[in-house]
Amino acid sequence: MSDQSRAPILEALEEMKQNRLVPFDVPGHKHGKGNPDLTRFLGEQCLSVDVNSMKMLDNLCHPMSVIREAQELAAEAFGAAHAYFMVGGTTSAVQSMVLSVCKRGDKIILPRNVHRSVINIMILCGAVPVYVDPDLDRRLGIALGMKLSEVEKAVAKNPDAKAILVNNPTYYGICSNLKGITDLAHAHGMKMLVDEAHGTHFYFDRELPMSAMQAGADMAAVSMHKSGGSLTQSSFFLIGPGMSEGYVRQIINISQTTSGSYLLMSSLDISRRNLALHGQEIFDKVREMVAYARGEINQIGDYYAYSKEIVNGDSVYDFDITKLSVNTLPVGLAGIEVYDLLRDEYDIQTEFGDLGNVLAYVSVGDRPRDIERLVSALAEIRRLYRRDPNSLMTAEYINPSVVFSPQDAFYSDKQSLPLRDCENRVCAEFVMCYPPGIPILAPGELITKDILDYILYAKEKGCSMTGPEDMELTRLNVMAGT
Repeated sequence: MSDQSRAPILEALEEMKQNRLVPFDVPGHKHGKGNPDLTRFLGEQCLSVDVNSMKMLDNLCHPMSVIREAQELAAEAFGAAHAYFMVGGTTSAVQSMVLSVCKRGDKIILPRNVHRSVINIMILCGAVPVYVDPDLDRRLGIALGMKLSEVEKAVAKNPDAKAILVNNPTYYGICSNLKGITDLAHAHGMKMLVDEAHGTHFYFDRELPMSAMQAGADMAAVSMHKSGGSLTQSSFFLIGPGMSEGYVRQIINISQTTSGSYLLMSSLDISRRNLALHGQEIFDKVREMVAYARGEINQIGDYYAYSKEIVNGDSVYDFDITKLSVNTLPVGLAGIEVYDLLRDEYDIQTEFGDLGNVLAYVSVGDRPRDIERLVSALAEIRRLYRRDPNSLMTAEYINPSVVFSPQDAFYSDKQSLPLRDCENRVCAEFVMCYPPGIPILAPGELITKDILDYILYAKEKGCSMTGPEDMELTRLNVMAGT
C-alpha cells in the first residue's frame, strides 16, 4: 500500500515556491505580478502556483514523475488499475471512455437519459446508440434506471455492440444493478462504462451503493469536484485491468489540453488525500445531515424527500441516500419554481430544479445550520405559495423515437422552423434543461406533440433551456427533407 497521506503535486509546487523561480515561460501573468487586479481577487497564493509544466512539476500529457505518482495514489484510493487527472471536467472523461471503445459505426448500449456529453461524443466519433428506455416513476416525474431484463434484450438484439454505458447514480440518486449489468457486458465480450459523475463518495463510504470499480467496470468517469471537494472542472478517469493504460492516455490526449492547470491538479491531489484519510468520517456526517433534513422536510407536509423506500431491486436497484431530492408537485409548485424562490427570496442556491423536483446537493462543505435554513425556507415557501397541484405536468422524461444516428442528423442539411411547425420532423440539434443536462431532444429524434408541449411548458415555468442554435428557442433546426 502507498502512503495516502502524501500529495506529490502539492509537494512539488511547494518546493518550486521555495526555490524562488524566475519565470520566463507562460502563463504571462508571471506568478500574478503582471495582473494586479487578478492577483487581488484570487490572491497571491493562488497565482503563484498557476504555472506551466516544467521538469520538477512533470507534464500531464506524458506523466513520468510527480503527476504519475499522484495518479498512482488516486488509482489505489479508488480501487482502479489506473487513474488519470482530467482538467476538462467529467465531460472529457466521459467522452474519452466512449472514444476508447467506439469508432464510426460501432454500437453502444446505453440509457437515453444520459448527460449531453455522451451524445456529443457520438456526434463526433460516429458511434451508434442503442437506447434502453429507463423505467419512469410517474408520481415523481423522473426517469429511473435500466432494468436488467431490458439490457439483456438489447444485448441479444445487438450482439455486435462494443460496450454498455450506465449513468450511476443519476442526478436524483437512482442506482442501477451495476454488478449485474457489468457481468452481462463481460459475458458477451462488451466493455462496461460508468458515468459516475455523482458517485465519488461511493468509493469512501461502505454504507453507500457499490462503486463502478468495485462492480468490475472497465472504465468510470468520476466528478471529484462534485462530492469530493476539489476545484470545479477537475475529475478522475478510472480504468480497470482490462484496458490498456497507454492507449487510453493516447485517447485522452486527443482532446485534453496540453496546458494542464496545476490549480486543478493540486486540488485533485489534495482532495484525494483528504478522502483517502478521512472519507468515511466525512460521509458519515453527510449522511446524518441528509437524513435529518429528509425527516424534517417530510414533516412539513406535501413535499416528498424520497430515499431507499423507492428501491425495487431492479430499475431502482439501490439509492444514494446522500442525495436530498425533493418532489415539489404536491405543493402545487414545479421544482424550478421552488428553486427560483429559494435563490431569489431566501439566498439559498440549490443544485437544480426541474418540473417536479428540486435537488439540494449536500457534501463535504455543508453545515447543520445550513440544513436548518433550507428546511425553514421550504416550510415558508409552502405556507406562502402553495397552490392547487392539478394543473402541473408530471413527466420529466419522454421516451424518444430515434430515426437517425446523432452524427448523421447533426451534420445533415438543416432547415430552421418555428417551434410549433416542427411536429413530426426529425431534430438536428439538442434541446435540454440545464442542469441536469439530459436532452429532451437529441439529433436524429422525432419531434412529437408531447415533446413540443413539454418544451413550451418548461419554458413557461422558467427552466433554463440550452442546446439549440436559436438561444431563445423560438425555432428549431430539423433535418431537411424529413
